Amino acid sequence: MPPLLIIDMQVGMTWPSADVRNNLQAETHIARLLGAWRDAGAPVVHVHHISRTPGSPFWPGQPGVEFQPTLAPRDDEHVVEKNVPDAFTHSGLERWLHARGHRSLVIAGVSTNNSVEATARSAGNLGFQAHVVADACFAFDLTDLRGVRHAAEEVHQMALANLHGEYATIIDTATAAALLAGLRPPLS
Repeated sequence: MPPLLIIDMQVGMTWPSADVRNNLQAETHIARLLGAWRDAGAPVVHVHHISRTPGSPFWPGQPGVEFQPTLAPRDDEHVVEKNVPDAFTHSGLERWLHARGHRSLVIAGVSTNNSVEATARSAGNLGFQAHVVADACFAFDLTDLRGVRHAAEEVHQMALANLHGEYATIIDTATAAALLAGLRPPLS
């Protein structure tokens, strides 16, 4: 069974200052995935962002750094701390996956165009079969270098398009459940 990687589902992501986002159902889908993985006794990895920027909601000791209560890890679930968007960089995640014989993983969390994309790219580059669950991720509005503001859904879709085929396979929650059950996911 592939591990479920839940990226940066921390309290600070729920604050109004987190900006305008898409996919307001993402947490519901992540909770559904988390429940399915737990029911199956499958491995779950929670990725915890610890900021290097003083004053950040994700700075150690700030309330925003805590996991969202409904998605918090249990004692028997692995937690990876990261300081950069990529969950593989300086975290031991690759070693943890290899030591347990995992060659594929399912990725959910935030934000699609930042930590999710960075982690999925590394997973693909390191030879893992990565699956990104599109309806269990979300992004925020973003202004490009020309000053043009892009809606969160557009940012989300572009990040998924960047990943699909070369670094990861983009799936939905139902397809992730099929992977968990050991079924071949439908072709997209």
